[in-house]
Amino acid sequence: MISRTLERALFASRWLMAPFYVGLVLGLVVILIKFLQELVHFAEGVLHATESQVILGALSLIDLSLTANLVLLVIFSGYENFISRMDLKDQSVRPEWMGKIDFSGLKLKLIASIVAISAIQLLKSFMDLGAVSDRDIYWMTVVHAVFVLSGVFLALTDWLTDDAHGKEGDSHAPNPEGEDTDEHRAKEQAEKSGTPRA
Repeated sequence: MISRTLERALFASRWLMAPFYVGLVLGLVVILIKFLQELVHFAEGVLHATESQVILGALSLIDLSLTANLVLLVIFSGYENFISRMDLKDQSVRPEWMGKIDFSGLKLKLIASIVAISAIQLLKSFMDLGAVSDRDIYWMTVVHAVFVLSGVFLALTDWLTDDAHGKEGDSHAPNPEGEDTDEHRAKEQAEKSGTPRA
């Protein structure tokens, strides 16, 4: 009785994560406000802006959009992985990736989004070299390279883990007749030698 009550309480504790995702939704609203502010600022000066300024403005909008995508990805995937599956009446509006991204996939998508955001920041610096010092560009390049290497190492470790689990599963997989692998091998050896099996 005590064990069952404790397990139910521990299982219900997952709802403590819900305020975190509600807070991220509020953060998404803040990003939207900033996006609209940047869009208005970009539209006001587009007629008098140079080509570089237009590209920088577009990159700023893309940067905010990628950040919003990242937040939304964490909200949906985190909620479904750690709290509860979303029960939607109309399943046709449900994005295909929802419910298919596990914690490992979430990590890879997060680092990929961070790399993309870092790349845009670096590109913005290259487009406006006069306003950025060489030291800042150097460190931005180093940070971007670290993010890229981190993504590669994460993908490599996940691949090695999946590969190891796949081999382990194959070694314990039953044969088509439903027999264990060791028993199946013993049967084949007995048939070859002509010795009856016990």
